[in-house]
Amino acid sequence: MKKALIIGISGQDGAYLSRLLLEKGYEVYGTSRDAEISRFEALRFMNVHNRVQLFSMSLTDFRSILQGLTRSQPDEVYNLAGQSSVGLSFQQPVETFESIAIGTLNLLEAIRFLGKEVRFYNAGSVECFGNADTLVNEASPHQPVSPYGVAKSAAFWQVANYRQAYGLFACSGLLSNHESPLRPERFVTRKIISTACRIARGSAETLTLGNIDIVRDWGWAPEYVDAMWRILQSDEPNDFVIGTGRSYSLREFLDLTFQAVGLNWQGHTTICPELHRPSDIVQSKVDPSKALVKLGWRAEFAMPDLIPLMVASEFAPTRPVGQSEVFSAA
Repeated sequence: MKKALIIGISGQDGAYLSRLLLEKGYEVYGTSRDAEISRFEALRFMNVHNRVQLFSMSLTDFRSILQGLTRSQPDEVYNLAGQSSVGLSFQQPVETFESIAIGTLNLLEAIRFLGKEVRFYNAGSVECFGNADTLVNEASPHQPVSPYGVAKSAAFWQVANYRQAYGLFACSGLLSNHESPLRPERFVTRKIISTACRIARGSAETLTLGNIDIVRDWGWAPEYVDAMWRILQSDEPNDFVIGTGRSYSLREFLDLTFQAVGLNWQGHTTICPELHRPSDIVQSKVDPSKALVKLGWRAEFAMPDLIPLMVASEFAPTRPVGQSEVFSAA
């Protein structure tokens, strides 16, 4: 039985990855900064909370990392931890950099120090590439435009350096935006879905948004954790851009969401310039062809496919996981 350690298990990706690994017969360990007080709501919602072994770990505390790796003795480590909001990174740039870049460096150094055969996955982001007029791939230059993107880019190069210098089986998945009903509402996609559904149920509230003309490649989170797992099953360590290859504007996302609940978004939405970020990616378009060729991975769900799944979950939030088409799409 393989052992996997998921660092930052409490979020969307951690919950879906836990389910996937458990289905594949892994013994799964998971960490958060304070496991004693964390509610692990995503794990509970997925009905896997009692099937994983949870403990506390701080990525800015090297001793804590050594203890966690020694305790779990993992074959595979998935680093999903760190401040995950691009918008929040402008307000908390130091926390963002420390939790992502310094945390990743500490993990790599701890694995090297212990000298064990461990396969390491780093959760990268296409935010590293910044604005690009053409499709980006693994060879595209990094030009981040946010503190989050800067931190992810630094972590990416740390992984590449430890792979080259020390022979670690260390990989980065440069993931485009990926959504699910487990997204917190601070993320704009879930904010749109949840608000539209409340309005459809009779709420008089107004949806307030910033720039709706940004273009992103939105995918389905359960498919993306499958890509993470496939990356660590490769014969050789490598980095991969993961996305659907299809990009849409936030305006289109907004329009399709309100159509799904029988409403017109213009009558329920206010555009607020104060919500614009200091700098932002205008458009993000990715080329995931390397993942198809080397991993056999391809996204089946793009943005228009996500909305009905997420809307259905809003109207039936307590439906048991595993008995819902919303969660069997992966």
